[in-house]
Amino acid sequence: MKLKRVAALAMAGVMAVSVAACGGSDKKDEGTTNTQAADNSGDEASGIIEYADLDLDKDCKDLTAEISFSSNRTDMDEGAGYPGKDWPSYLADFNELYPNIKVTINTITDYEQSVSTYLQSGEYDDVVCIPTVDKADLSTYFRSYGDYDTISQTINYADNTMYEKQVYGIPSTCNAGGIVYNKKVFEAAGITELPKTPSEFIDALKAIKEKTDAIPLYTNYAAGWALSGQWDAYIGLPATGDTAYMNQKLVHTKDPFKNYGDDTHAYAVYKILYDAVAEGLTEDDYMTTDWEGSKGKMNNGEIGCMVLGSWALPQMKQAGDNADDVGYMPFPISVDGKQYAAASADRGYGINVNLDENDTQAALIFVKWLVERSGYAYNEFSLPVVKGEDTQLSFDNVELLQDDPVLDGEEDFMNEVNSASEVNINADGDGVRLQAVIEAAADGSKSYDDIVAEWNEAWAQGQESAGVEVTEE
Repeated sequence: MKLKRVAALAMAGVMAVSVAACGGSDKKDEGTTNTQAADNSGDEASGIIEYADLDLDKDCKDLTAEISFSSNRTDMDEGAGYPGKDWPSYLADFNELYPNIKVTINTITDYEQSVSTYLQSGEYDDVVCIPTVDKADLSTYFRSYGDYDTISQTINYADNTMYEKQVYGIPSTCNAGGIVYNKKVFEAAGITELPKTPSEFIDALKAIKEKTDAIPLYTNYAAGWALSGQWDAYIGLPATGDTAYMNQKLVHTKDPFKNYGDDTHAYAVYKILYDAVAEGLTEDDYMTTDWEGSKGKMNNGEIGCMVLGSWALPQMKQAGDNADDVGYMPFPISVDGKQYAAASADRGYGINVNLDENDTQAALIFVKWLVERSGYAYNEFSLPVVKGEDTQLSFDNVELLQDDPVLDGEEDFMNEVNSASEVNINADGDGVRLQAVIEAAADGSKSYDDIVAEWNEAWAQGQESAGVEVTEE
C-alpha cells in the first residue's frame, strides 16, 4: 500500500521549543473545565493547553514541531486536479499562522483497511481521521480532547467519538443523509417532483432509463465503502423519524429488518437497492463501477443519482463544468407523510495517544485550526461543525435531526451485537453485506425477504451472545 506524501510549507532547521514555553497562557490559572481522561493525566501540569482553552491568535506562536496527518482525501493531493482547495493550499494558510509547525499529510486510497492495520501495529500518524474503531478502544489509540460537556459547548456532534463522556475525535465535517442527483437528467426524464417514497423513487429510475441515456442509479459496488457506508446510514432517522432509534433502540429491537408494512425502517431502505438492481435500473456491470470516474459521470449527466452523504456533493459539483446541474435530495422515505434527514459527523480527527508533549501540543493546534479556521468544513458543503457557523448546504422541506447519544452503560452494545452477528451496521468498511444484496438481486439467487430473514436471525443470535435485552419495536 502506497502513501502519498504532501510536505507542508514550513521553516526548517529551527531548534525545537519546549511545550512549557507555550504554557504561559493565564487560562490555566483561571482553572479549566476541560477534564481529561485518566490516560491523559498529568497534561495540565506539563503545560499543554487543551483544545477548549487554546487561543490560536495568542498561544504557542514560537512552537516548533514536525507532525504527520492521515487523510482519505487523495483527490486533494498536489497535482491531483482537485478543482477546490487542495492540501498544499490549506497547509500554506496554516503556516501563515504557525510557521514553525511542519505538517506532512499522508493520503491513503484504501483508508479504512490500511489505517485500521496501522493502529493495530502501533505505527500510525500523529493526527488521524479515525477509522471504524470500537468505542471502548478509542483511548487505546487516541488522546481525549476533554469531556463531552466541555467540547460540546462549541463543537456539534461531539458524541460521535465519545466513550464514557470523553471525546476522542473532533468531526472533520458534518453531513446530511440523502442522494446526489443530476437535475438535467431528472428533467429530461419528466420528473417534476422529487420522489418521497420508495415506489416513487423506483418509478423515477424507470423514467430515467426509458427517456434518457443515463444510468438511473449508480451502485458503486466496487468501492465497498461507498456502498454500505451510505445505505446503512439511512436506516435510522430518515427511515423512522425517531431520534432515539439508531443509538438507543436498534440494538434492542427484535427483528429490525422485518417488513413494517408502511415503507419505513431498514426493510424499506435496502429494498430500494435490491429492487433497483433486480429491475435493471443500475449500471450494466456492477463489477466495473469506478468511484473516481463516477464523479465526472454525475457532473456530465451520464448518471441519474447515487446514494451518498452530502459530503459527496462538492466533489460531484467540482468534477466537471456542470456544477449547477448537480443537486441533493432527501432519501425517498416518508414517515407519516414527512421526510427526515440525519445530521451526522464524518470521520473525527484523532490525536495519537503516544506523542510527546511537544508534538501533542502541535497536533492540538493543527486540529483546532483545521476545524475552526481553515474553512474546510464550509468549503466541503458540510453542516456546521462549530456551533453558529455558516453552511453552503441547502436541504428544503426536510426536518434535519440528530440521533440521540447512546445511553450510559450501553456504549459497547452495538459493537458487541455487530461483531457477534456479523451484520456490521455502519461497520462494514468493505461493503460485503450490501455487495451480496446486489449480487443476489442481479442473478435472482435469493429473494429480498430471504436476505432480511437471514439478517434478523443473525441479529438475534448477536443479541443473545452479547446479553442484550430484546424488545419489540
